[in-house]
Amino acid sequence: MSAPLIVSGLRKHFGRLRVLEGVDLALAAGRVTAVVGPNAAGKSTLIKCILGLVRPGEGTIAVLGQAVGADPHYRRLVGYMPQAARFPDNLTGEEVLALLADLRGDEARHDDSLYEALGLTAETLARPVRTLSGGTRQKLSALVALRHEVPLLILDEPTAGLDPLTSSRLKALVRQRASSGAAVLLTSHVMAEVEELADILVYLVDGRVRFQGSLDELRTRTGQGRVEHAIAHLMREVA
Repeated sequence: MSAPLIVSGLRKHFGRLRVLEGVDLALAAGRVTAVVGPNAAGKSTLIKCILGLVRPGEGTIAVLGQAVGADPHYRRLVGYMPQAARFPDNLTGEEVLALLADLRGDEARHDDSLYEALGLTAETLARPVRTLSGGTRQKLSALVALRHEVPLLILDEPTAGLDPLTSSRLKALVRQRASSGAAVLLTSHVMAEVEELADILVYLVDGRVRFQGSLDELRTRTGQGRVEHAIAHLMREVA
């Protein structure tokens, strides 16, 4: 079986701005891979390339062996939670779910435990999106990403704006999906969250991968016990 995600030699320039410079990345099934780095490191562009929203200048991306860029059907294999989802304000939460399921062309499972974990009730989902708080919209975004059984999950700052209880439950759901065999790509500026969730860490700076390995390998390389301190050590190395 093909790897859930393989990125090879990825380059993307916007004019003279070099955003990605030969990124190589492979995600393993059943693992959470955290991509971290300073602002403007290239994390968002990398995700957009994987989703087919930005066309790279060079390199290849494959999701379960399906090349990104030609046939959009590979997107059915991906669950995506952006940092700040934007849904049509006039639709209700349920209408958003129905619309996105129809666009995907596959049937989503209705798991009451998932709705309960995210604190989403039928009453809440019957309300127009414009009336929902930022945190509730984030919960809806998490539901959109998790309600399909997919082999690849991409979560961009998933706990931003969530209350501590929902944040804890969402992290448990992410680990559960990884334990069930999904490959998870996570970005987060919260190093405690990375330390709690990640199996593999990729450190990206100026569009280049400066470290890729397990958290234990990171600790050994930097001599730091905490991931936050280890990342700070890497930042000083490449400054």
